[in-house]
Amino acid sequence: MTAYDLTGRRALVTGGAQGLGESYARALSASGAKVAIADLQERGAEVAADLGEGHHFVKHDVTDDASWQAAVDSTVGALGGLDIIINNAGVEITSLIADIDPAEAKTMLDVNVLGTVLGLKHGLRAMRPGGPAEGGGTIINVASVAATIAFPGISVYSATKSAIDRLTRVAAMESGKLGYGVRVNCLFPGLVPNEMGAGLANDVSELDLFESPEAAVQAVVELTPSGRLAEEQDITDALLFLASDESRFVNGAALQVDGGMGM
Repeated sequence: MTAYDLTGRRALVTGGAQGLGESYARALSASGAKVAIADLQERGAEVAADLGEGHHFVKHDVTDDASWQAAVDSTVGALGGLDIIINNAGVEITSLIADIDPAEAKTMLDVNVLGTVLGLKHGLRAMRPGGPAEGGGTIINVASVAATIAFPGISVYSATKSAIDRLTRVAAMESGKLGYGVRVNCLFPGLVPNEMGAGLANDVSELDLFESPEAAVQAVVELTPSGRLAEEQDITDALLFLASDESRFVNGAALQVDGGMGM
């Protein structure tokens, strides 16, 4: 068990088949929650099976309204309810502003922004009074330190993550004003040296923004007061806090877990 006890909670994690999404799912499970992995990748079924009995996989496109309804219905049916939604699914495509491909920009807007909007829509509808998982709960939207800094090569991605911060605050206010009983918060992870982080370092190097991937990583470290990259446990510990009752009076907040890089 971790420091936060989530026994009896039911969670839906989008983009849970790999990367930080998989880490979130595993951390929630280790804390006692039953988890539904929602992802387009069939590997999500393997992750759910590895988590053990009572966990669930649902094939899910976050950009599709009907897919969201089906994912929530499937989760409530399989897990017996829904208390936590992690809007994690996201995509980053590196480009100089002068060379942006409209189709790639639209992909990031659809997945990162629309996907979060729909997650909020269906999460609030499910957990509010009269919904299929009524009783309240918590929604955690995953943004990025990219929303708080001016790092070259990731303009559209940064803009989408900034939008997630605004969506979080408005959703928290609406939930409170309408008596939904759902807390809505936002997590800002720092750069983690996983597949996505390594891909970014390679991409900005290929755009001649840095001399090498190693130089790009070093630039991030130099911008970080804590003097290192983030580790997955740094991020998952913060997520578990937001999912737990220990954060019961934290609402509409942006929790930066970036070693001070974005302050």
